[in-house]
Amino acid sequence: MWKPFLHDTNSLVSKPQFWLGNIVPGAFTPVLAKHTKHMSLVDILSVGVDRMQRNFEPMRKQVEAWKGTRLPDETAKLVIYRAFVEAELDVPKHLARRVHDLYFSPQVEEFAPRSTWSLSNAFTSAFKELDPIPQFKATAKLASFLELATGTLN
Repeated sequence: MWKPFLHDTNSLVSKPQFWLGNIVPGAFTPVLAKHTKHMSLVDILSVGVDRMQRNFEPMRKQVEAWKGTRLPDETAKLVIYRAFVEAELDVPKHLARRVHDLYFSPQVEEFAPRSTWSLSNAFTSAFKELDPIPQFKATAKLASFLELATGTLN
């Protein structure tokens, strides 16, 4: 996001300032240490990696479930329609054709089965055309959208 700041008393200029805490509230935990003299970076990184790994198992289970969920072509088309035309997913509409093409003509053999996993990958592959922050925001909303959209259609 761009935030204005006072460069001097006569001019107002803008510089980029990225506040990741605004994008993912609660995702970043500050290091609460008054002094860094006895702080161990290895210990801090170990705790951080441990916290991340705790989330791997639920994510792995979700991926396996999505890989096993076959989607009829009409269902996939309806999910893409709902995402872009009905704007149920806040993403640029010009990506609709790209998502459609990536799902129905996948470039990666692993995504050839018509599943929720393949549809998710079609979306995320199309999102790569976006700038980093819009890409992150779109990707962050995708899983819950797909769960809702495919759950209500099946």
